[in-house]
Amino acid sequence: MPRPPRAWQRMLSGRRLDLLDPTPVDIEIEDIAHGLAFVARWNGQTAGDYPYSVAEHSLLVEQIYARIVTDAPVKWRLAALLHDAPEYVIGDMISPVKAAVGPDYGVLDDRLSAAIHIRFGLPASIPVRVKTQIKRADKLSAWLEATQIAGFTEAEADRLFGKPAPELVKALAIHLRPPVEVRAAFTRRHAELMQHL
Repeated sequence: MPRPPRAWQRMLSGRRLDLLDPTPVDIEIEDIAHGLAFVARWNGQTAGDYPYSVAEHSLLVEQIYARIVTDAPVKWRLAALLHDAPEYVIGDMISPVKAAVGPDYGVLDDRLSAAIHIRFGLPASIPVRVKTQIKRADKLSAWLEATQIAGFTEAEADRLFGKPAPELVKALAIHLRPPVEVRAAFTRRHAELMQHL
């Protein structure tokens, strides 16, 4: 009988993360920050000298979330920062690819999210209201990314992601940085939030 395929990945921290049965003890923020800093959003189809990484996107989503939910507790700001954290091992798939892969992608993402949340003191499952607010911040981030670096017209972005408030558009600009800088910024922001949890 053939052996089952390997479902774990060795992390740079030395941890061995089982993708099908992840445990919080195998999650390290340095691994997440490193992985996300090297995962390109928009399948790498963005203007600029550096890819726009999931780590940079996550920092922006947390910033937008704090602007739209001004009284948000620190734990939900942390949840916003970590909203795409599973992508450090499963990559960033654009929505059409997720739809083609089917529900198994969502199951894998949910398992990894639960382990990551528990590792950093959050509930395994984020309340629906908070998830909805983070998703709103995520869509506003996508609008900014789409129009500033991914070649979308504002009309296209409005249709796909919803139109953000003009003051948000004026206040926030996409910045492309080398992965090493983004990794450090992500790790630093995570530490700041953890201090106040």
